[in-house]
Amino acid sequence: MEDEQRWVQQVLAGDKQAYAHIINKYKNQLYATILRMTKNPQDAQDLVQDAFIKVYRNLDKYDRSGSFAGWLYRVSINHCMDEFRKKRFATVQVEIDDEMSVNPNHPELVFLKKEKSRQLERLIATLPEDERLIILLRYVNDMSYDEIGELMEVPLSTVRNKLHRAKKKMRDTVKREGGYFHELSNGG
Repeated sequence: MEDEQRWVQQVLAGDKQAYAHIINKYKNQLYATILRMTKNPQDAQDLVQDAFIKVYRNLDKYDRSGSFAGWLYRVSINHCMDEFRKKRFATVQVEIDDEMSVNPNHPELVFLKKEKSRQLERLIATLPEDERLIILLRYVNDMSYDEIGELMEVPLSTVRNKLHRAKKKMRDTVKREGGYFHELSNGG
């Protein structure tokens, strides 16, 4: 947080190179979030680049009262939502691999992990856009309810309700269709 404040100050003072630190810190997380929204690697890459340009141009509007990460995500997600409204991105199912290592001596474990990941991606993709975004921000980006509320500009109760509804829909789908997610079907 302290580094971010310093980098913002440096950029605003004219040191454009300091912005590279901000990009390097957030590019992977932002790309992962946007990829899960668009399900298209090229669209996600384009949106991340556009989002960083928009953040740069609006850096003077960051008021430092909230977290920089929350502000950056709000600007980026709002930009994506605007683009979604302008044109519907073609969604293509892509596999998003975990960065966790798997013992290569056990190919059946690798297969099961990939299949579970694919099924979870499909479950999340069935949710309405706002619920899908809240799930991704909470569980992929590990944001707090308060940060999500701030980012989406909705009350904390709305975040909790939408998160609860999204998990219930996912549980209902698992109960109806079966699959790997026993913890979901048991109310977990």
